[in-house]
Amino acid sequence: MDQLVLEKPIYFYVLIAIPVIVVGFLLLLVWKKSIQKKFIDKELLKKLSPNRSIFKSTLKIFVLCLAIALLSVALVNPKIGTKLETMKREGVDIVFALDVSKSMLVEDIAPNRLDKSKQLITQIINGLAGDRVGIIGYAGSAFPQVPITTDFGSAKLFLNGMNTDMVSSQGTAITQAIEMAQTFYDDESQTNRVMFLVSDGEDHEGNIAKIAEEAAEKGIRIFPIGVGTIEGGPIPIKKNGVLQYYLRDRNNEQVISRLGQETLKKIAQTTNGEYIDGANTKAVVDSVKSILGGMDKKEFEAKQFTNFKDQFQWFLAGALFLLVLDVFFLERQTAWLKKLNLFNEKEKQ
Repeated sequence: MDQLVLEKPIYFYVLIAIPVIVVGFLLLLVWKKSIQKKFIDKELLKKLSPNRSIFKSTLKIFVLCLAIALLSVALVNPKIGTKLETMKREGVDIVFALDVSKSMLVEDIAPNRLDKSKQLITQIINGLAGDRVGIIGYAGSAFPQVPITTDFGSAKLFLNGMNTDMVSSQGTAITQAIEMAQTFYDDESQTNRVMFLVSDGEDHEGNIAKIAEEAAEKGIRIFPIGVGTIEGGPIPIKKNGVLQYYLRDRNNEQVISRLGQETLKKIAQTTNGEYIDGANTKAVVDSVKSILGGMDKKEFEAKQFTNFKDQFQWFLAGALFLLVLDVFFLERQTAWLKKLNLFNEKEKQ
């Protein structure tokens, strides 16, 4: 069965031009009729312009709108996958747990902790080959963002959309993220299960040691990536990119969030992992490559559609044809249109 994929769906916004053109056309008709009533008699106008055709004008607008619709679809570039293949791949199951709590908005590391974390994960995924990845988001609770998959493009797309408003309950529940990660590894024979915990290390639930030990017993190695600084900084609350205020506690004192290295290092030690400083993107990517390169790869099957074929050319050809056709449409009546007598008009003797 063929699968349809839209390469750039953002170009559907071009369709907004259609109602704008239609409304503009209707307003123009009303304006022309109003002006004509003021300056010329209706019967005289018919004599001066006997072949005037509202149908032709409407047809021109319809053809133009249809051309814009086809052009929009062409820009979106629909693709059809013609073949489903089972690929043999070798790799490691990797789960990224991304902290999306409010403390990740601190700007002690540019541009802020959350954006830096997403950059790190994106660069790590870009360097992967036959591995499978999954993504978890967590704050006061954890939630699955991307299940284990070989579709790196989709994983990065969903990663890019993650933000601090995704979880209503605030906090930093590292334990829940680790617990959820254990459910992501669906291959019992996979010997290497890797989790990259990308966080500033703050935890408001405790009991990390016990959960980390359980993960270690299941063969999960956790490599925390610390994002932030020891000095820390205030937590900015912004609206549309404009700073509104800095977060304060119950005593109305400004909250300062600092990197909790000790917590992250303890998790790494318990699970036979390694703590990674997230300050330098290249250093992080190199460390991850080195870690994964020393692991045994597991062979698994991955089904995917191949031979995707572009379909934009058909819609583009249709749009160009209609635009050319629109140029040759005259707004006056033609002989064939008169014969149709669409509006049941009687010729005057």
